[in-house]
Amino acid sequence: MLIKSKYKIARRLGVPVFEKTQTQKFALSMGRRGERSRKHPKTLTDFGRQLLEKQKVRYTYLINERQLKKYVQQILSKKGIKQDERLYETLERRLDSVAYRLGLGPTRLGVRQIVNHGHLCVNGRRVDIPSCRLEEGDVVSIRPGSSKKKIFDKLDEKLPALSVPNWLSLDPIKKQGTVTGTPKLEAGSGLDFTTVLEFYKR
Repeated sequence: MLIKSKYKIARRLGVPVFEKTQTQKFALSMGRRGERSRKHPKTLTDFGRQLLEKQKVRYTYLINERQLKKYVQQILSKKGIKQDERLYETLERRLDSVAYRLGLGPTRLGVRQIVNHGHLCVNGRRVDIPSCRLEEGDVVSIRPGSSKKKIFDKLDEKLPALSVPNWLSLDPIKKQGTVTGTPKLEAGSGLDFTTVLEFYKR
């Protein structure tokens, strides 16, 4: 997924969805923008609010419209489940998301490139599909032939201090992680998955 102007997109969405925009300088610029917006407030329609939340999710997980729509349609076709939690779980269980949570790359985009180039393995087998869904018990590791790559140089310093979600376990010595549970949607994620689902129910 090619993204040309991360700052412009983040300003439009009103949140720092990219690591590049998660800086004090960007936060200050958003503060000034917010002051101007309060002086000239715009009222969003329901559609506008839903569209905004959908775009936040898309750019946070770096997926295109077709992929997100496919995930949502699959979830909406099932009854008796908490749909917002299932959407969150689906996005978090992608290989690129898990590898990012495990600290195997500096950014989500960086991890996406690492996966695309075949530098990671799942249960010992090389996988180059970022959207590959992982299940409980799956182990993500660096491909032996890629372990000396420059992109993994600083993992020895970074991984021992890294805190991972409670549904993952990390072995900083082996530089690998295991899916040990199910991602749980909690308050404070900054993303409104219920509103995203509403967008596609129209």
